[in-house]
Amino acid sequence: MNRSLTREQVRDIDRITIEEYGLPGVVLMENAGRGAAELLDSLQINGLVAICCGSGNNGGDGFVIARHLENSGYNVQVILLCDPERLHGDAAVNWRVIRQSATPVLICAEGKLSTAGRTQLETADWIVEAVLGTGTRGPMKEPAVSMIAAVNQSPARVLAVDLPAGLDCDSGRPPGVCVRADHTATFVARKAGFDVPASQEWTGVVHVIDIGVPRILLDRFV
Repeated sequence: MNRSLTREQVRDIDRITIEEYGLPGVVLMENAGRGAAELLDSLQINGLVAICCGSGNNGGDGFVIARHLENSGYNVQVILLCDPERLHGDAAVNWRVIRQSATPVLICAEGKLSTAGRTQLETADWIVEAVLGTGTRGPMKEPAVSMIAAVNQSPARVLAVDLPAGLDCDSGRPPGVCVRADHTATFVARKAGFDVPASQEWTGVVHVIDIGVPRILLDRFV
């Protein structure tokens, strides 16, 4: 898709795809996560991939990424920044899959990133940041604040999922702390805020991932 999308347009596309075209959200999540995993594989992985996941659909994308990277033979560590009981819908589906698959998981549900979590981020080759999605507004709160600090202090390369945590989808500016990514795997189309040149400080190189939204629907937003 050639044009960039606002926060509300992204929501509308997801909703219409599910409600009018009957494509389940879990299929869209699968396509998003698999596409991001394939992108990361193409960028070369030379060690541990630490995947930070939040409680929403962005975290669900991270669970899918973990599964596909494991299937490709990579060493992954999922860091969940919430109580698993808070997971619901499509994210909960993919959480159950990685738990049944014995994927390594570190749960940080105490309100901030744990010491063990910081160690994993410090020793990783890649960090996949899948904590907050396009709907996030305003300054970050814990545990995102301590996670962002640890990610930015790590020598690892960083892939942000959809957009870096802390970056406003529409303005392209962070109202507070923000992940500095080397690459961003964004879904369906670039986000409106990415058109702001200063946003590149946070997004790094932006890659648009096709998640299977019908072309006839995308044409309605051109």
